[in-house]
Amino acid sequence: MAIDKLFKDDATEEKGERARMASFIGAMAIADLVKTTLGPKGMDKILQSTGRGHSVTVTNDGATILKSLHIDNPAAKVLVDISKVQDDEVGDGTTSVVVLAGELLREAEKLVAAKIHPMTIISGYRMAAECARNALSQKVMDNKEDAEKFKSDLMKIAMTTLSSKILSQDKEHFAKLAVDAVMRLKGSTNLESIQIIKKAGGSLKDSFLDEGFILDKKIGIGQPKRIENAKILVANTAMDTDKVKIYGARVRVDSMSRVAQIEGAEKEKMREKVQKIIGHGINCFVNRQLIYNFPEELFADAGVLAIEHADFDGIERLALVTGGEIASTFDNPESVKLGHCKLIEEIMIGEDKLIHFSGVEMGQACTIVLRGAR
Repeated sequence: MAIDKLFKDDATEEKGERARMASFIGAMAIADLVKTTLGPKGMDKILQSTGRGHSVTVTNDGATILKSLHIDNPAAKVLVDISKVQDDEVGDGTTSVVVLAGELLREAEKLVAAKIHPMTIISGYRMAAECARNALSQKVMDNKEDAEKFKSDLMKIAMTTLSSKILSQDKEHFAKLAVDAVMRLKGSTNLESIQIIKKAGGSLKDSFLDEGFILDKKIGIGQPKRIENAKILVANTAMDTDKVKIYGARVRVDSMSRVAQIEGAEKEKMREKVQKIIGHGINCFVNRQLIYNFPEELFADAGVLAIEHADFDGIERLALVTGGEIASTFDNPESVKLGHCKLIEEIMIGEDKLIHFSGVEMGQACTIVLRGAR
């Protein structure tokens, strides 16, 4: 009987010692690649993309470097995945975990060469990990009860993580920003209430922490620039004069007056929609989509601040910190949960105008504004 081929013609197959050696070499090569970026004295890598534009990235972040590599070796891919998980779960130590894993594999290679079974080596590593964990547990200190010492510990941790980054010259300033933002959470792990905005201009030291929520949008023409005791409706709905949106449909008319009637009907439909929104008793309307001139004019006449085209992350976070929910239909005002804050005003950061929400319902919400050159 003819046996079907499992592999393609150009496929290669490695078995036994050769396959094991290929895994060792691939993983150690990855560890050696990022080893030079480790620590405060670590060097940056210049990465050039192979895609369109050939963009250049200069970084010493292990996760960023490893994400940029095209790897075929399965063991090397495992190290890249370790770095990604470390970045997602902790946000620091991406290079350290790869270097440590690479050195463990380097030592394991010597033991395998000495004819020690891989399972025996794994058992030894597990025992060593348990010993290391016990040693760390005995040295651990918890200063949670002493606020000053606890804050000092957090500052040291933050400065340690920044020591190898481009911010190392101003690590105390940025460590204080990060610690103050986290301390406002009062033990909560919900980092969604911390907004981060990047604004070019000024120096790194001009970065600051604002006790409130800042939305990177401008207030429209003819609308109130300051609102106290705001009631906010956060929405994701079309506000483009509700044209007839039937794809493939064709409207035939016998005169221009008929066209004017159609446009009038569209405007009337939009007027009804705006009246429904205003009927919620709001004085601020934030929409994910565009708000065209006609509805914007209606909102301005009613004294309602209308903010258009807020990015999706922005409105989700705004709804969270103001205690509201994102709405898309407005027929039942009683089922829509409005957001609240004490003051909405327009502020300037550098040369840009932004909208500042202060006194939000989620009191721990804050915004870190990062400044610096492009």
